[in-house]
Amino acid sequence: MVLKSSAAEYLPKRMNLKALRDASEHCRGCDLYKNATQTVFGQGSRKASVILLGEVPGDEEDKQGRPFVGPSGRLLDAALDEAGLSRDAVYVTNAVKHFRFEARGQRRLHKKPTSRQIEACRPWLEAELFVVKPRLIICLGATAAQAMLGRDFRITKQRGKFVRREDAWLMATYHPSAILRAPDKADRELKRTQFVNDLHRAAGRLRSTSN
Repeated sequence: MVLKSSAAEYLPKRMNLKALRDASEHCRGCDLYKNATQTVFGQGSRKASVILLGEVPGDEEDKQGRPFVGPSGRLLDAALDEAGLSRDAVYVTNAVKHFRFEARGQRRLHKKPTSRQIEACRPWLEAELFVVKPRLIICLGATAAQAMLGRDFRITKQRGKFVRREDAWLMATYHPSAILRAPDKADRELKRTQFVNDLHRAAGRLRSTSN
């Protein structure tokens, strides 16, 4: 199949999650499909009030075909539970649907997607937002936040702040993998505490919008 300029060429005529997921398996909107095991599309209910938006699938996600099922996913599940947000009640996805990595022997190390790859994959994300219509979008990490809020966004300055986007509130916080990669135990514990607090605040904002 010929490489297209973006995923827009592959969007289905019927805009529902099953049709989108099925169509995404054939996406050639950028070159990441060549080395990835499979497309890792979003997962969750179309009635979810919250979308959790990550950056790109990791090694385990690429193997299983589901978002946030590796170490980052386990940390996310625990933090959501502490914050009173059920994983079953949110829709989880990534800005880019194919794993980007660098091979190191037998290991495949995550690489940040390029701006070209993010833009090429944007039609899938916009379609997910259109179908799910969340009241709150939580961006996990700078890449996800920049995909929604522009390239000038900085986690260090704007983490935890709410921004309005059309019919949804947006908030950015750490990506779970950034917490796991923190250089020492004290830093990991601090970031994890801040992460859970951000999710608590997001849950509070969600409750306030439903009243």
